[in-house]
Amino acid sequence: MDLRILKDKTAGGIMFFLTITALLLVVIMGAGLYLKSAPIFENHSLGDLLWSSRWKPLKGEFGFLPFLMGTLWVTGIAIVLSLPVALLTAIYLTEYGGTRVKKYVFPALDILAGLPSVIYGVWGSLLIVPWISERLAPHFVEFSTGYTVLAGGIVLGVMILPLLTSLFIEIFTSVPGQLREASMSLGATQWQTIKKVVLRKTFPGILAAVILAISRAFGETIAVLMVCGNLPQIPRSLFDAVYPLPALIANNYGEMLSLPLYEAALMFAALILFVVILMFNLVSRAVLYRIEKKFF
Repeated sequence: MDLRILKDKTAGGIMFFLTITALLLVVIMGAGLYLKSAPIFENHSLGDLLWSSRWKPLKGEFGFLPFLMGTLWVTGIAIVLSLPVALLTAIYLTEYGGTRVKKYVFPALDILAGLPSVIYGVWGSLLIVPWISERLAPHFVEFSTGYTVLAGGIVLGVMILPLLTSLFIEIFTSVPGQLREASMSLGATQWQTIKKVVLRKTFPGILAAVILAISRAFGETIAVLMVCGNLPQIPRSLFDAVYPLPALIANNYGEMLSLPLYEAALMFAALILFVVILMFNLVSRAVLYRIEKKFF
């Protein structure tokens, strides 16, 4: 066999092996988390674990509802705050922004995306938490420490802003220029073209980007842990403390593992995160696949 063909086949075989290994890692991680959390299913039903709000590990009660609600609240606030800013920024940069603006904004977004999450946590602790405690909360509640679901949502929203903006820019630039030119040639203004052509054509992509951002926000740990207060309760207002699932795992794993079923409970929390993020990613990939088929 020719040496060149042999090298080509060898390289293809190695890349195939590495690709399969990467896929198997996901399966192995999911199976490992299930096996480690399996002991808790012997004494508790899945419904009790997901819908009970009683979290008393010393008494063998592991209700994850407060942690699930805390995670959903923080993620929801982050998306609500960051989505309009990211969407309008991406529209401006792709449709209106000049070369000089892009020259400064793109590196700034890259810097924000590359900052470690602990930096966002420190920033939230130093600025956002005192601002909520001293300036905002007194207008609505009698007292708040500032370590609240709102602080977690703001910090998380800033964290996912560069990711959302980058995804939106990539989606908007995938729209063929002929569609814009056709719209403008019919007398539509630039804003009408954006609203009726660009946003309409890319709506599935926008939806997929939001799903990806949700999966990113859902699993964030350190920054949220530092500003949310970490109280296992179902929040009833923006100024209540919460305890998201990632913070529960990060705060407690390695401690109190001598308690019966405690490790299995933490592994079940990790399994919930794994399944939710996997589902979000599968849905977003399916939507992006449909977009690629539509435009290319």
